[in-house]
Amino acid sequence: MHAPDTAALAAEPAERASRGIQSVEVGGRLLLALAHHGRPLPLKDLARAAGMAPGKAHPYLVSFGKLGLIEREPGSGHYGLGPLALQLGLISLQQFEPVRLASPLIDDLAAALGHTTAIAVWGNRGPTIVRVALPGAAVHVAMRHGTVFGLGATASGWLFAAYRPWAEVAPLLAQERLPPGAAADEATWRRRLAEVRERRLAVAVDLTLSGVSALAAPVLDDRGAILLSITMIGPTPALDTRPDGPLAARLRAAADGLSRRFGWRPGDGRTAA
Repeated sequence: MHAPDTAALAAEPAERASRGIQSVEVGGRLLLALAHHGRPLPLKDLARAAGMAPGKAHPYLVSFGKLGLIEREPGSGHYGLGPLALQLGLISLQQFEPVRLASPLIDDLAAALGHTTAIAVWGNRGPTIVRVALPGAAVHVAMRHGTVFGLGATASGWLFAAYRPWAEVAPLLAQERLPPGAAADEATWRRRLAEVRERRLAVAVDLTLSGVSALAAPVLDDRGAILLSITMIGPTPALDTRPDGPLAARLRAAADGLSRRFGWRPGDGRTAA
């Protein structure tokens, strides 16, 4: 009678732990392709990006559609990420440590200053709202979780554009249809974004929507890179958008205080190349 091979027995649990389901991994390539491209794709292009034939990809897409991970656009027939995928992405962003620490801060700001206040982080499509705090005021501007800000005509967009590399920002700005007050040549953009970095504040007045304005201040890390924005939005007549006004000072002070918790110190400034 042979003694049991103890080494083989010990290896079995490890093998079981690393063993996956191949079909799930294959289908997951379709989700990865959509996440990489950041826009809905026709079946042929999506299948090619995932390295499989359209006939093989289609059953996976049907199953993912039933789960809400993928949805098909009625008009074009293109496949994009579905509501469950977007919800999972937002949950992941909300668990980001800086967001968790900033959440009670925006609640306090909204209650004290009487304006809607939100947290935005850099997502795969640009600055994305992940938390919103509404004020007690009867008149306020509502924002929704998951809203993506344009880079060229919003306070949050300008803020992220100011702290991210120009080589990344320039093509995104070129793709946007900007209102006259936001459109500019490269030299003007660089000067405008440098001012945002210097002030640690972005202000947008009546750009995206007439009668609505916003201020945004950055939360920075120990390298001076942006982690998130704290954005305050309200009706233009009621929102004090002066860069040296008390509202801007309160917003910037709150963002600076949180930045210090992540190692930022005044004078640390990341200059976008």
